[in-house]
Amino acid sequence: MSVTCPNCGSHQIITRDLGRKMGGTTGAVAGSTLGVTGALNGGRTGGAIGFGFMGPVGAGLGSLAGAILGGLAGGAAGSMTGAKLGEQIDHNVLDNHQCQACGQTFRAPQETVVLSED
Repeated sequence: MSVTCPNCGSHQIITRDLGRKMGGTTGAVAGSTLGVTGALNGGRTGGAIGFGFMGPVGAGLGSLAGAILGGLAGGAAGSMTGAKLGEQIDHNVLDNHQCQACGQTFRAPQETVVLSED
């Protein structure tokens, strides 16, 4: 798709993607926090199971591994969800395009975005 600047007619256009970047970052932080919280709560169970196999060391390692994995999984899921939401904001609300020739920011009127079902 070729986008032209409505101000100067230039084809030197970039997308700013501010919503996608901000949504991805916010989603990653929120997802990581929820993932670690869930993992720490579930760590009680993992600690009990680990204690049964390796004693106190197993309990500590099981809880730590659960927190790390929970944080990573939550962060990845939150980041993807936030980025998809931010992408919709970019395309439907924000002036997502910027002309490199004159600096004008604008929203391309012919833009439509369909969320994929992957």
